[in-house]
Amino acid sequence: MKGLNILLAVIGGAVAGAAAGLLLAPKRGSETREEIIEFIKEKCPFMKNSKVEELADRIAEEIKEA
Repeated sequence: MKGLNILLAVIGGAVAGAAAGLLLAPKRGSETREEIIEFIKEKCPFMKNSKVEELADRIAEEIKEA
C-alpha cells in the first residue's frame, strides 16, 4: 500500500508540474488539452483511456479556474 501511495504522489506531482508549465505557455484550450493527454499517456502508459480523458478534463477545468 505504501508503494502505491508513493507512485500516486509521483504521478500527481508530475501532472501538477505539467499543468503549471502549460499555464505559463498560453495556447488555445484544445491545444492545451491535447498536450495534457499526451503527457499523461507518456508518463502513465498503464492508465486506461477513459481515466486519461477524465484526468485531462479535471486538469483543464482547474486551469480554467486559475
